[in-house]
Amino acid sequence: MLIWAGGFRCFLACVMADYEPAVQSAALHMALMEKKVRVNVMMHYDDRMGALASWYRQCWSESLGKCDGVMTPVRSRGATDQHSQLQLYLDGPKDKLFSLMMLECAGQGARIDVNGIQCTLGDLMGAEQRATLATLTKRGCPARSFTMKKLDEETLGALLMHFMLEVIFTAELLGVNAFDQPAVEESKVLTLGYLAEMR
Repeated sequence: MLIWAGGFRCFLACVMADYEPAVQSAALHMALMEKKVRVNVMMHYDDRMGALASWYRQCWSESLGKCDGVMTPVRSRGATDQHSQLQLYLDGPKDKLFSLMMLECAGQGARIDVNGIQCTLGDLMGAEQRATLATLTKRGCPARSFTMKKLDEETLGALLMHFMLEVIFTAELLGVNAFDQPAVEESKVLTLGYLAEMR
């Protein structure tokens, strides 16, 4: 029930014109697409947000993947993928928008030693998050961050609603219907046709 509460609060704030981030996000996406930014990377720093990143990739692709120039969504897992992909992100083409999904985690987890510095795993993850965002920004990569104090059902509901609204507003600006997927339907019809041939 809390997931609905978080989503409803976000939706209500948008309807009451008190919540502008989803509208601003749509405008940001449009401005970047006009500048040939073609990749939309969501890098999450908590495995519990992996499903959110996968859902966002699907929602964005199905709703907006109907015209040339729209960004391709990519799911990226921090800090794991930043070690395998960050080189490309920093020195490669500046055609990506980065959304860093960060969680406040200072002082959490086991104590470890990093180059003689005593800290917790949460301290290390927090430092990695901050460093990645700072490096992306310094290198001129378009980046935004969502920092959660905690990740619970209510927070997840608010995030889901924010990204749904972001996609809907972006679709409006692009002039496409966010609620159909004609190319996928064509593939489904062909699939059924091929299966019928097997009779």
